Amino acid sequence: MKTPATTPDASRAPTGARSASAPPFWTSRRRDVLAGYLFIAPQLAGVVLFVLIPVGLAIWYSLSDWNVFTGEQTFVGTDNYAALADDPQLPSVLWATAVFCVGVVILNIGLGLLLAVLLNRRFRGATFFRTLFFSPVVVSVVAWTLVWGFLLQDNGGVNGLLGTVGITGPNWLQHGDTAMVSVIFTQVIRSVGVNMVLFLAALQGVPSNLYEAARIDGAGSRVMFTRITLPLISPTVLLTSIITIVGALQSFAQIAVLTGGGPELSTTVLVYYVFQQAFEFNHIGYGSTLALMLLSFVMLLTLLQWQLRRKWVFHEQ
Repeated sequence: MKTPATTPDASRAPTGARSASAPPFWTSRRRDVLAGYLFIAPQLAGVVLFVLIPVGLAIWYSLSDWNVFTGEQTFVGTDNYAALADDPQLPSVLWATAVFCVGVVILNIGLGLLLAVLLNRRFRGATFFRTLFFSPVVVSVVAWTLVWGFLLQDNGGVNGLLGTVGITGPNWLQHGDTAMVSVIFTQVIRSVGVNMVLFLAALQGVPSNLYEAARIDGAGSRVMFTRITLPLISPTVLLTSIITIVGALQSFAQIAVLTGGGPELSTTVLVYYVFQQAFEFNHIGYGSTLALMLLSFVMLLTLLQWQLRRKWVFHEQ
């Protein structure tokens, strides 16, 4: 008589056998995740220490009236935000900021693209000119601005050069319109090399067979630029526009060294006005409120460009 077969009871299995069948804790996926977190930890720490915490402190300071000399800090709620509507200088500051940003962005991107198109061709001395136009980027902002401050004086080098052709130049930094033009010019000449290099890299990535096919179809240079070159480098145009706008809104040293925000308020952009209110006039709370306004402008403009990318950036779905 045969005895019925019985299935082994897993609960009675040796402990070593059960543990051997369990998957190990440090799987390859968990090791990859840990490695990823370790790689981003320095950047994440920098964002927390130098972005999130300062923004949080700025929000707190904007809700208070803090005198750094006496150490007294009084909670005032939204009084600093209400003061924005009563500030008689703020409209002039916002207008100067808009003029400066528009001028810098249009000239920087346009001139950078023009230089990249010209220097993308093969000719003797192309490397020299690329280096020449990029070299101001590595120069100290303060040193660059100090040199141009001397050149733009009434008896400076710019007016001396104009005098050789019979033109009497103005005192560039002492009149509102010419002071803004001077600040925009010095900013563009110094930073255009970055956009030029980015556009050069994008142009060299355009397939040459597209141009050959367009020439066979009888397309001219203008058609090839608007129908082939611009669509293919549009992601780089988006990148340079974001970088240039953010950089223009953060330009401080040029204003401080060249004009000090003057004459009157003609070159007082928002970031320089934040510095004046917070550190010259000791209005830490109101200066923090203006800094949050500047942060809002940067975020809104960046998000707007990011949302519009689907309509004009090639390869975007």
